[in-house]
Amino acid sequence: MSLRITGKNMDIGTALRGHVEDKLSDAVAKYFSGGYSGHVTMEREGSGFRTDCSIHLDSGAIMQSTGLSVDPHQSADQASARLEKRLRRYKRRLKDHHQDKSERAAMAAASYVTFASPDEDEEPSEDFAPTVVAETETEVKTLTVASAVLDLDFSGAPLVMFKNAATGQINVVYRRNDGNIGWIDPAA
Repeated sequence: MSLRITGKNMDIGTALRGHVEDKLSDAVAKYFSGGYSGHVTMEREGSGFRTDCSIHLDSGAIMQSTGLSVDPHQSADQASARLEKRLRRYKRRLKDHHQDKSERAAMAAASYVTFASPDEDEEPSEDFAPTVVAETETEVKTLTVASAVLDLDFSGAPLVMFKNAATGQINVVYRRNDGNIGWIDPAA
């Protein structure tokens, strides 16, 4: 959670720097528990001050806001209020409240967790069957691919299994080792 605060043609004092850090960290923490990094630029513009904020969330989203006022503290407050409004709208978009509950036909699915044996180098025998270490039941939501990707980003899980709203088939989206997102669609 790094936040860089700079001033263009003006000196940012410790009080103003602390004020900006507190406002922005409170705004981000109110809606997201994950990490973030950002840059705040304050500059004199005409007879007032301009504050530009750019916050990069760990989910990949970038939020930007601007505040204009005759006082640098008010300018920072205005920018943080606008940033908080954008974060609220982004989080609301992640939670899709517009779906009817009857359309959310959820299916029960079992998830299994298995672990590799410590002697991985040995060739397994013909009658070898891996043991199931953990078994839990989860819901499989009906989602579009885009909302499944948002769910993957928001949850931080390595993969999301969902029922594709377009095809009705079970699909999986997952985060690849190179940082991109993979999509498994058995209908394709």
